[in-house]
Amino acid sequence: MKKCFYIFIFLLFASELCHAQKTDALFKIYNNKNEADTSRLKAIHKLIWFYKDNKPDTALILASQALEFAQKSKQKKYEGQIYSAIGTLFSCMANYPKALNCFLKSLKICQETVNKSGEGRCYNNIGTIYKYQSDFKTALTYFFKGLQIAEKTNDQWGVGSSCNDIGNVYLDMNDYNKALAYYEKDLKFCEQVADKQGMGLSYGNIGGVYNRKLDFANALIYYEKGLKFSKEVNDKSGVAYCYGSIGELYISTENLKLAILYLDSSLLINNEIGDIDQARYSYENLADIYAKTGKYKEAYENHVKFKQLTDSIFNADNSKQLGDMKTQFEVDKKEAELKIKSDAEQEKLKAIALEEKKRQQVIIVSAAGVLLVVIMFSLFLYKRFRITQRQKTIIEKQKQRVDEAYSQLHERNKEVMDSIHYAKRIQTALITSEKYIENSLNKLMKK
Repeated sequence: MKKCFYIFIFLLFASELCHAQKTDALFKIYNNKNEADTSRLKAIHKLIWFYKDNKPDTALILASQALEFAQKSKQKKYEGQIYSAIGTLFSCMANYPKALNCFLKSLKICQETVNKSGEGRCYNNIGTIYKYQSDFKTALTYFFKGLQIAEKTNDQWGVGSSCNDIGNVYLDMNDYNKALAYYEKDLKFCEQVADKQGMGLSYGNIGGVYNRKLDFANALIYYEKGLKFSKEVNDKSGVAYCYGSIGELYISTENLKLAILYLDSSLLINNEIGDIDQARYSYENLADIYAKTGKYKEAYENHVKFKQLTDSIFNADNSKQLGDMKTQFEVDKKEAELKIKSDAEQEKLKAIALEEKKRQQVIIVSAAGVLLVVIMFSLFLYKRFRITQRQKTIIEKQKQRVDEAYSQLHERNKEVMDSIHYAKRIQTALITSEKYIENSLNKLMKK
């Protein structure tokens, strides 16, 4: 027995030493100003999540520093992530108005930076706040928005987380079949990616369904599976949830001693990590057990603590703040949508004007092109006309010269012909005609 105890102490010490080394390395990165801003922000973001369950006050201080650093370095992406982390811390402390305020700021940044996965997770976080307030209709609206985005962006982690959240709401609404269906979807995803923390939570949730259905045997099997995985990854919140759930089961089976043991263990962890909402359930169950066993003083003390925590969560002022924040967010969202619409209309008008300007430019260029073609063609015709005119002038001059030459030739021909006629007349006058000679010969021959 002692050997097992020493082994347990050794493993616990080794685990703490490993965590200490890891946190020291992360602090070293964050405090090194030579590191890139993104590397420093990644380091402190991991530290916030590391301290979330163990030292929530420390996590909140780190988150405040990280937020200031992200804003100064203008790292919008990390600013949105840190607002989400702060919201989760406030949610664990049951300070739902502050949690919702941080989640809405994170959502706004995710929408501005077109971070769809982050936007989906913000919807889930906001839905959780309304689930805690028992506003199941509003909670489901946000959870289904988150699921829709996760499916569209193929964000498997987001799908699993949304299914788990939706299952929680249906469980609170006593719709056990729907709750079980969504829990099993979440478990399937966690098994595919070997997410032990998620598997622990899913098994615990499925156990809760069987517990509500009074199937205590199956409920205990799933609770113990969930407890096993939660312990393996040192998920204190998951361990506390399983302890509390097993405690409630033993109340139902009238095993009150074991119920007190598990509920006290759950309460111890919840007080350590600052989970007020789960702590109040432990106080409520312990008050019922002590009332049943006749320990009225203990019953009264636990009931008072339960009432104080419940009032701190569900007081009228908190409800009003939540309602005001939701209204303001919807107003801001509507204004943003109107601005986007107005900007879109302006862009549309600018596009139309630009298109009209381009069309006019095309018309002007086309007209100028046609005019240029006309001018060039006119110049060509004019040039051809000038050439034709010159050719015509040359032809007319040549014709005139030909006519003059012809006239001169005609005159010369006439002179020649006149000379020939004149010579012929002379010849005719001087030479005896052939007929006279013939007649004279005939007369001589007759003699």
